[in-house]
Amino acid sequence: MAEETDGKSLLFDNRYLRKLIVPLMIETLLSVTIGMMDTIMVSTVGEHAVSGVSLVDAVANLFIFLFSAFATGGAVVASQYLGRKDRQSACFSAKQLMYLSSSFSIAVSLLLLLFQEPFMRMVYGSVEESVMSSALAYFTPIVLSFPFLAVLNSANALFRSMGKSSITMTVSIIMNLINVTGNAILINVVGLGAMGAGIASLLSRAIACLFMIYRITRQKEEIHIEKPLSFQPDFPMMRKIMHIALPSGIENSIFHIGKVLVSSTVASFGTASIAANAVFNGLSTFANIPGTAVGMAAVTVIGQCCGARDYSAASFYGKKLMKLTYMMNGVTCLVMFILTPELALLYSLSDEAYGLAVKTIRLNMFQTFLFWPPAFMIPNYLRAAGDARYTMFVSIVSMWIFRVIFSKILGVYLGMGFMGVCWGVFLDWYCRGICFAIRFKRGAWKKKAVI
Repeated sequence: MAEETDGKSLLFDNRYLRKLIVPLMIETLLSVTIGMMDTIMVSTVGEHAVSGVSLVDAVANLFIFLFSAFATGGAVVASQYLGRKDRQSACFSAKQLMYLSSSFSIAVSLLLLLFQEPFMRMVYGSVEESVMSSALAYFTPIVLSFPFLAVLNSANALFRSMGKSSITMTVSIIMNLINVTGNAILINVVGLGAMGAGIASLLSRAIACLFMIYRITRQKEEIHIEKPLSFQPDFPMMRKIMHIALPSGIENSIFHIGKVLVSSTVASFGTASIAANAVFNGLSTFANIPGTAVGMAAVTVIGQCCGARDYSAASFYGKKLMKLTYMMNGVTCLVMFILTPELALLYSLSDEAYGLAVKTIRLNMFQTFLFWPPAFMIPNYLRAAGDARYTMFVSIVSMWIFRVIFSKILGVYLGMGFMGVCWGVFLDWYCRGICFAIRFKRGAWKKKAVI
């Protein structure tokens, strides 16, 4: 049965939330593992390979999160149509989402393949040549995987809109098995080094994408793509998706441009700091797994509530999901804090890089528990309601002031090095969290409309 608050029956009970969130947590864990396994397994080649992979990942994430913006826009529109019980429009919006994500990702891949070396040298021109060589070897297969990943992200988002996160979890399991097996063969047996890690990621994403295309075209699914080979563009429907996707895409792209600039700053501190940053990003992501999973679930839950125009339910679930995130984050952050020294040993690091990684990761566990949830959970609530422009504005301003400028001041001019960069990131979280919490509490998002 549905829960009740203020005497009114709500849309989702605890059983539904568990069925949605638990597979998403497993999926997020597995998704994080793919990137982490690339770094761990390629570390056997040397610290230059770890650094090269981390530099490419920083650039690749700029485009990956841009693709995710399309998926988020499509998921919000589809969720709101489902909340309104308009299945036909939800299906049609899914088809338009696939047009947008596939065409954009193919265009990006072609441009990056044509100008990959000039692009990488423009961003990371000051790094050692051995690091750049590994980065370029890893870059090509990763860029080739972009169209597969963009379509996969879109299909996954649509299945989450239906509450079928167990399917996306299954796909993540398949991807991890292929990726780990491919890494073991291509890196350790064939000896392809960083390029082997990239090829394994390409294969895992391509196979998972083909599987999800098969699933999303089955008519028995609540949201499915009818006549996939029939080209039926609908620009009004695309505009609805872009109403969410465009601000989110601008936000994510500029945000990750900032992250690339920060990575460039870290690169200026030397190879030990680059390697420590790679481990910091890999291990710290584990602490965010519960919040990331709940955040994805929130798009479905809040989106359907807003589609049904039940804003009291949206507020209720927003608070409930935030409490749940704090409880789960508390457990993961404590475990990660205790195990950080042992986990950092999984990477083949110099003593300097190891010490720096352990120190910054432990600091990050404390910050993640207290300040990550409002900074990154509440924006999903606002996007699901159609309030994407506000999240874009706050994220961009906060990122440039604190994550980019303050990181440079603290890390370079005040001589704090990589630790100063970390504090710039934390200041960004403080600003975002305060702004988003005030916006959600005041309720301006209730006046936004997507469909």
